[in-house]
Amino acid sequence: MRRKLLLLLEIGLILAGLVLGYSAWKVSTSVKQSLHLSGEELLDVPTGTNPNRMFYRMENDGLIEDAFWLRIYWRFNMAGVALHTGEYRMTPGMTVRDLFDDWQRGNVVQYNLTLVEGWTFRQVRGALARHEKIKQTLVGLSDAEVMDKIGHPTVFPEGRFFPDTYKFVRGMTDVELLQQAYARLEEVLAKEWADRPAELPYRDPYQALIMASLVEKETGVPQERGQIAGVFVRRMQIGMMLQTDPTVIYGMGERYNGKITRADLRESTPYNTYVISGLPPTPIAMVGREAIHAALNPAPGSSLYFVARGDGSHVFSDDLDAHNSAVREYQLKRRADYRSSPAPANGAAPTLPEVPVQQEAPVAPPATETDEAPADATEAPTNGESTTQ
Repeated sequence: MRRKLLLLLEIGLILAGLVLGYSAWKVSTSVKQSLHLSGEELLDVPTGTNPNRMFYRMENDGLIEDAFWLRIYWRFNMAGVALHTGEYRMTPGMTVRDLFDDWQRGNVVQYNLTLVEGWTFRQVRGALARHEKIKQTLVGLSDAEVMDKIGHPTVFPEGRFFPDTYKFVRGMTDVELLQQAYARLEEVLAKEWADRPAELPYRDPYQALIMASLVEKETGVPQERGQIAGVFVRRMQIGMMLQTDPTVIYGMGERYNGKITRADLRESTPYNTYVISGLPPTPIAMVGREAIHAALNPAPGSSLYFVARGDGSHVFSDDLDAHNSAVREYQLKRRADYRSSPAPANGAAPTLPEVPVQQEAPVAPPATETDEAPADATEAPTNGESTTQ
């Protein structure tokens, strides 16, 4: 009887060894198998998906074999490893082990969304809505409802998001991206405000942000931001109206058709700086760090006027006579190649944002209008090219 028990025990051990050996072989070959691919593909891992579901889904899709053995491998070798949500790039020749390495590192495919300086919140929302990899949760909501969703229910949205290129993975929501851009603007504005010089005419950082939006919309040549900010700051300090066309355009909204007339400059809107004193009530566009820095570090000088030359740059003047002369030279006698912004380098086409947006209106970076229109320009429309007066 004892010999029989020993024999059975030996047979059991042999069988167990065979089973374990077979299992180890199956697990090893399953992990080493190449993915069944005819070309590059993306594997989507939705939120809440666990590895077991992924194995069976991939087996059903014909990408792998032996999902059962892969479950065994994951359970004993990778227990506790998080499976990051997103898309994973699969290429011919790639093995399951390679895919596991990507899963372990969270090596998901990333996408870009570029928010551009000078865009309005409407354009930002359009860019978000058109990106197919962003999970849409804000469709049909008003701007106020959007701000409530991102956690800032009492904030007016214009100018409150930072222009930059944001990286994200498939499945990230439009709310999450807006929260990133909002937090980034707050961070940049706080840093620039803390480093500001004394004697600026702003009560708080928000007023500086409003000024930065005017500088952003008026600047065709980046090097002039400080000078343009200087003109506006000096005007505020002496109680002179800012009189800048982009505020008129913003106040006109969808009525703007590419031109503004003398009647538009006289129209009373909360944003028309030809009618109101000081800053408009909110920013008029999204601003970059350079515009914020210029608004808080205006270039010293004595100029109170500027007018667009037609190549993107401006002529700055200290008094109205010199300014009116510049207006006659550069606005009333425009060349055929007149431009309010610089021409692309080497004749190249201008670079478009990664996500094109529908413009609310063709807004050109202008100059600025003046306290008194030049005598020979009383009937001339401004064409959106402000000649700060």
